[in-house]
Amino acid sequence: MANVSAHPDDPHLINRSGWLRAAVLGANDGIVSVSSLIVGVAAAAATTETVLISGLAALTAGAMSMAAGEYVSVSSQSDTERADIAREAHALQTQPEEELIELAQIYQEKGLTEATAMTVAKELTEHDALGAHVRDELGLSDIHTARPLQAAVTSGVTFSIAAAVPLIAAWFAPEASIIPVVLVVTVLALAALGALGAKAGGAPILKATNRVVFWGVLAMAVTAGVGWVFGVSVA
Repeated sequence: MANVSAHPDDPHLINRSGWLRAAVLGANDGIVSVSSLIVGVAAAAATTETVLISGLAALTAGAMSMAAGEYVSVSSQSDTERADIAREAHALQTQPEEELIELAQIYQEKGLTEATAMTVAKELTEHDALGAHVRDELGLSDIHTARPLQAAVTSGVTFSIAAAVPLIAAWFAPEASIIPVVLVVTVLALAALGALGAKAGGAPILKATNRVVFWGVLAMAVTAGVGWVFGVSVA
C-alpha cells in the first residue's frame, strides 16, 4: 500500500528524534566539557602546552565515554522493549480473548464507543495482533525504537567534532588570552548548536539557542571558578 501523506511538502520531523537527541547531546557535551576543562586549567595558570594536552585528553576520553555510555544505556532500553514485546507475544498465544478485550478497552479510552472499539480491535488483531499491542499498548513504533549503535556513533562523532572547536581556539590563542578567546568561541559554538538543533527538529530557534547557551556558560563558569580557587598560589 502506498504511503499517503496529507502534507507531503511539510513532513513530520519526529522521525529524527532518535539521532537528533544523540547528536545534540554529544555536540553539547563536547563543547561544554572540553571548553570548561580548558578554561579551568588555564585559570589555574597552566601553560599553553598543558592546556592543549588536557583538552586533547578530554576530547578523546569524552568521545569514547559518550559512545560507550549511549550504547550501554540505549541497549538497556532496547532490552526492555524486546522483553515487553516477548511478553505480549506470549500473552497473545496463551490468552488471546483477554488481550482482545484489553486492546478494545484501550481504544475506548481514546474515545471510541464500546462497539466500535471492539470492531477495531478485532480487525487489527486479525491483521497483526502483536503489532497492534506493541503500538497501542506499549506505545512503541519504528520511529521510537531504541537503536544503540546509531546513538553511540552519532554521539561519539558529534562530541569529537564539537570538542575540537574550543581546542582549536585554544591552540591559536595567545597564552595570555586563552580564556577569553575560548569563552567567545564557545558561546558562538553553543549558539550555532542550539540554532541547528532547533532547525533540524522544527523547534523555536531563539528559545533553543538561549537554553543551550545559558547552561553551557553556567557549566564553564563553575569550572573556571574551581580552576581559579585551586590555582591560587598561597606561597
